[in-house]
Amino acid sequence: MLHQIEAVIVDLDGTMVDTLGDFEVALNRMLADFELPAVDRAFIEATVGKGSEHLIRSTLDFVQKEQVAGINAARSATQSIAYESAWKSYQSHYLACNGQASEVYVGVREGLQALQARGLKMACLTNKPLAFAQPLLKAKGLDGFFSHVFGGDSFEKKKPDPLPLLKTCEALGSLPKRTLMIGDSSNDAQAAHAASCPVILMTYGYNHGQDIRLTQAIAHLDRMDLLSSMLSAAA
Repeated sequence: MLHQIEAVIVDLDGTMVDTLGDFEVALNRMLADFELPAVDRAFIEATVGKGSEHLIRSTLDFVQKEQVAGINAARSATQSIAYESAWKSYQSHYLACNGQASEVYVGVREGLQALQARGLKMACLTNKPLAFAQPLLKAKGLDGFFSHVFGGDSFEKKKPDPLPLLKTCEALGSLPKRTLMIGDSSNDAQAAHAASCPVILMTYGYNHGQDIRLTQAIAHLDRMDLLSSMLSAAA
């Protein structure tokens, strides 16, 4: 199957860049703004991957239910208002720390270089808001690999819906069956399967606390630079 690939779609958080540190800083600064207790990395790692709206709502829900006693129906009814305020706070803090507490995974740059050397068209597709994704790619020196970058707010739906992959294939001018998805979570796999894109999953990312090796894919790789030998074998 790999010898037919003409384009590649790559996820960002947990696939190319370990961003848990950025999430930890931004979320806990947001919570501090509202005098709410902090969350730890284990909670963040199990929660990221479905977009910032899901992350913030899940964090507020967890903190208020687990840490604040006596939450009542009246307070629950104000969640939408609390979310809007929390989103503004989170956005400000995330933009201020974006990339400062994150690291590119070992082998990612070499893996992208191998894909680029083969003349494959590449796009980055993430559930992260585009205003966060583009500066992060630039800060880490990864932006030059991609002709297109799409975020969780670029289309009407996010992964695991197949729509973002299908739209990205359109932008790349490639058929889904000839477009490889590289991700780290079941969201990426589910979207790829529904869009008829082959998918390779990285084992080191964020998969909601579940072993990604249990999710169907062409391969599960510990490093992205292993793609080079896979592509050579398929040629």
